[in-house]
Amino acid sequence: MSLINKMLQDLDARGGQPGPAAVSPEIRPVQAPERSFPWLRVALLGGLAVVLGGSGYLAWRIQQTTAVEVPVAAAPVSAPAPAAAPVAVQPVLAEAAPAPEPIQEPAQAQAEPAPAPPIPVEPKKAEPPVKKEAAAPKPVAARPEPAKPKAATPPKTTPAAAAGRVETTAQRAENAYRRGLASLEDGRVTEAMGHLQSALRADPRHEAARQTLVSLLIEARRPDEAIRQLGAALALDPRQPAMAMLLARLQLERGSPGIDTLMRTLPYASGSGEYRAFLAGALQREQRHREAVEHYTAALRTAPQNGVWWMGLGISLQAEKRHAEAADAYQKAQASGTLSAELQGFVERKLKQLAR
Repeated sequence: MSLINKMLQDLDARGGQPGPAAVSPEIRPVQAPERSFPWLRVALLGGLAVVLGGSGYLAWRIQQTTAVEVPVAAAPVSAPAPAAAPVAVQPVLAEAAPAPEPIQEPAQAQAEPAPAPPIPVEPKKAEPPVKKEAAAPKPVAARPEPAKPKAATPPKTTPAAAAGRVETTAQRAENAYRRGLASLEDGRVTEAMGHLQSALRADPRHEAARQTLVSLLIEARRPDEAIRQLGAALALDPRQPAMAMLLARLQLERGSPGIDTLMRTLPYASGSGEYRAFLAGALQREQRHREAVEHYTAALRTAPQNGVWWMGLGISLQAEKRHAEAADAYQKAQASGTLSAELQGFVERKLKQLAR
């Protein structure tokens, strides 16, 4: 302030001494002009007032900020206070640096408290202790863990079932056989063969599955596979005359006599006329007529009216030069009435030969 007063005094001193200087006597001294309005002084005083006012306002704002920062530090202690304190601090700190006009800052300060609603989120942060207490139901999450052994308990029953595998093999074979029949009904022959083979792997003695598979193989013109299946069946159990006859027939078609196959099963088919007649025909093809006569005769004891068997007996008797017996056999074949027209003509020709 002393510096400003001195400056004013110097200015007044310069402008207020109009004393005459040494001039020529011809020149009349000009009277000093009247003192004008001190605009410069007013301007300086106004600027000074503005500076003092600004510094005072800045000091007041600093005091406000310091006064506000005190409750901010205390906010965490009291739960209800933190809501208003942080809101007032943020706008003050953001506006104190630029020092705008004082009129706009209070408006912003009054407008800023609107964000106060989101701040209640902070009290929610204080809720985690409550949630931690609520974490006590974690034993509920532990309850499913005992359920896992419960899910594991069913497999423990399987060993008991595994212990009865000797009994379940027949069941598995039967189930596979039924699946094969179902596939066969739907026309899926290849799939049916697969199921039947599975049934035989489970139980090689499953006769129905074997017979069905062999019939499918024969229809599919796969005789070699059919022969293998029939041979495996008879190797397990030779007491299957039908299997033996079928295998012998396939062997005959493949160029093998098949007599050995029939002879192995003969002890288990001695009472079957068809089996004996089939064996007699195989022997007849091999020119073993004496044995053929024996088996034809045994077959005719079971079915005396079978004309084909009488005819076969007559052929073997004629080959053995037993013409009278052969003629009698041909006559019985002719009288049976069971021969086809072709066979009937054959028998008549044979009778004419013997009559000569």
